[in-house]
Amino acid sequence: MSRSQVRVPSRERRKKILVQARGFRGSRGRLLKVANETVLRAGKFAYRDRRRRKRDFRSLWIMRINAAARNNGMSYSTLVHGLNAAGIRLDRRQLADLAVREPSAFSQVVHSVREALAAPPQG
Repeated sequence: MSRSQVRVPSRERRKKILVQARGFRGSRGRLLKVANETVLRAGKFAYRDRRRRKRDFRSLWIMRINAAARNNGMSYSTLVHGLNAAGIRLDRRQLADLAVREPSAFSQVVHSVREALAAPPQG
């Protein structure tokens, strides 16, 4: 006959918290009360920062595009306006990647934007 295993639910709950707190320093990773507070707080930060990460990356992309655009003699806002005028549909992530990895391709995009801005408006 197989042996039945009895789990104590309260021990399972405590163990779950301590497993989540593994790697925390000192009593934060060892004592249940302190570990529980720390795990709850870490969860709040994780939730908040999953949303903040999206903002941070967009900000980083804009900084990179602006720097590359200024190297090509154009401001960021003029570049974005020119992209819309030229009908070039590249998002900020793609533009930033071009600016960092393929500066010559980014220069061609800026050249296309210049031509679109210099052309008389159609409409």
